[in-house]
Amino acid sequence: MIGQRIDLGHGVHAAFTDRWGGVSAEPYAELNLGGAVGDDPAAVRENRKLAAAALGIDPADVVWMNQVHGAEGFIASGRQADGEAPSVDAVATRVPGLALAVLTADCTPILLADPVAGVVGAAHVGRPGLAKGVADTVVALMRELGATGIEAMIGPSVCGRCYEVPAALRAEVAAGTPEAFAETSWGTPSLDIPAGVAAQLALRGVTVRSGRHVCTLESEDHFSYRRASRTGRLASYVWLDPK
Repeated sequence: MIGQRIDLGHGVHAAFTDRWGGVSAEPYAELNLGGAVGDDPAAVRENRKLAAAALGIDPADVVWMNQVHGAEGFIASGRQADGEAPSVDAVATRVPGLALAVLTADCTPILLADPVAGVVGAAHVGRPGLAKGVADTVVALMRELGATGIEAMIGPSVCGRCYEVPAALRAEVAAGTPEAFAETSWGTPSLDIPAGVAAQLALRGVTVRSGRHVCTLESEDHFSYRRASRTGRLASYVWLDPK
């Protein structure tokens, strides 16, 4: 259910889900956490409860976003009421106990933290968000809250070997972020969004944690929109321990 959990010290935690351990039926099997993909809403609610329980957090403390492939963000100051998820792609908080969540199924989730300052952030980065600079947004929000030594984790997402795009689109994106220029394993133009995100963060003085990147298209343990357009959504979480 929780594909990877990372403890960053000072009561800061991060986690990335896989697709197993939930109650959703095909084509959303099993742990679909996305509420806008056509799955049974009751199944999604139960899956969110199961994921939260596995993390030791209250489902009511999870902060969701209505992700729109943009560069807007907000600072979370408390629990959300049902249906209150704002239409943004970045969020930050210094409130203990709030868990910031990102939903993906090929796009790149980034989780950020300054454990010493007690500030966390999260962002959803697709191709449009990379070009618009949503990574800059989340870093700016965290610094507004007092973060200085920020580190970031890049979660499961489609890799540059698999994310085929037209040559003109690759050139357009790479003009702003050259590190995103890539080629598929079969020799056609592609974009490496995780590499582009890492480069953008490094330019802003953020330390990007190294580790094995999981490609969602290559992994049967993860949802992939490119593999199956009717599919579930993974979630990536970052949070501060409750006081």
